[in-house]
Amino acid sequence: MNATETKVPARGKALVPTDLSIAVPEGIYSSPRSGLTWKHCIDVGAGVVDADYRGPVGVILFNHSDVDFEVKIGDRIAQLIIEKIIVPEVEEVDDLDSTVGGSGGFGSTGA
Repeated sequence: MNATETKVPARGKALVPTDLSIAVPEGIYSSPRSGLTWKHCIDVGAGVVDADYRGPVGVILFNHSDVDFEVKIGDRIAQLIIEKIIVPEVEEVDDLDSTVGGSGGFGSTGA
């Protein structure tokens, strides 16, 4: 929930304060509420709260519509998903194994 009324300008963005602080052992990111996205063209910007962050959490909202969007105090604007982060060991190599997809990317496998 947001702590203050905030205007998200048409075709713009705004940082909405929550006045909530959290302590987490692993990464957290916010996910858009489907109602806001579908009904109002409002999207939640991706963000990660690091395990050592202790300040208030803010939610970045993007307005893809042609009209301003008013966020009222107490509106449910985002959800928090707690997700375990696995940090892989990175190994530098000279060559990679060949795959069907190769290096085409972005739909090159036909999916």
